[in-house]
Amino acid sequence: MLSTKSESDITSLAPSSPSRSPKRPVYYVQSPSRDSHDGDKSSSMQATPIYNNSPMESPSHPSFGRHSRNSSASRFSGIFRSSSGRKGSRKRNDKGWPECNVIMEEGAYDDLHDKAFTRRCQAMIALFSFVLLFTTFCLIIWGASRPFKAEITMKSLAVNNLYIGEGSDSTGVVTKMLTVNGSLRMNIYNPATLFGIHVSSNPVNLIYSEITVASGQLKKYYQPRKSHRTVSVNLEGTKVPLYGAGSSLSVSSNDRVVPLTLKFQIRSRGDVVGKLVRVKHQKQISCPLVIDPSSTKPIKFKKNSCTFE
Repeated sequence: MLSTKSESDITSLAPSSPSRSPKRPVYYVQSPSRDSHDGDKSSSMQATPIYNNSPMESPSHPSFGRHSRNSSASRFSGIFRSSSGRKGSRKRNDKGWPECNVIMEEGAYDDLHDKAFTRRCQAMIALFSFVLLFTTFCLIIWGASRPFKAEITMKSLAVNNLYIGEGSDSTGVVTKMLTVNGSLRMNIYNPATLFGIHVSSNPVNLIYSEITVASGQLKKYYQPRKSHRTVSVNLEGTKVPLYGAGSSLSVSSNDRVVPLTLKFQIRSRGDVVGKLVRVKHQKQISCPLVIDPSSTKPIKFKKNSCTFE
């Protein structure tokens, strides 16, 4: 059976060294002895020292477990006690931890948000200014290009064949019929100095008493700036029934003349700035004329013989 050491003997085990750091407190834990074999319920108390000093002061076989955890907790709590002792009393939260001041730095985030918002506003203003300037520029160009309209001069109409006869239409109705073949010539001038034009027309019609007796079509083409071009349109109408409108026409008379009206529309389109800025013009042309079937000379148009609308 191991001998039980007295408290004075245990106290003497902790030597003090003047050359080392100041003495540190020593904690003792008493535990029941496990060496008694006599079955006695009373147990002797054994004191076990626990060192919280430097490794030089700890025994060669340190104890681990509950004693070391308690000493760590004692050292940790001692820090707060010492710090609280130096700085005075501090408020503690529900868990016993000392409260500390929290520095709020929301101002920096507000500044970043303001800068981002300012950049967005600047970008929107720049974009709006660009669109406004470009729109103004396009409107100025469009307004400056409007006066440049295609100029049309009627040249002549050559009638190759004009025949008046009688016949029946597709339903079998007997009526007078008119056959006309001819060629129309005209000159188109583009006065624009900055852009070319695309020229086209609706059907070119020869009309007798509101009945179209011959028709033709001008082929669409492109005309450069400051240029002239003479175009030709073939007109053709074969056995067109006149019904009641042809009652005044004589089939057998050799000195007969046929009053006709030439009507059509010329369209021009100028692409000034691509497809963004376009200039479009339309001109309605009407030319009354009288055709003599016995003459093969082309009909010359005078300056005031046609109307342009």
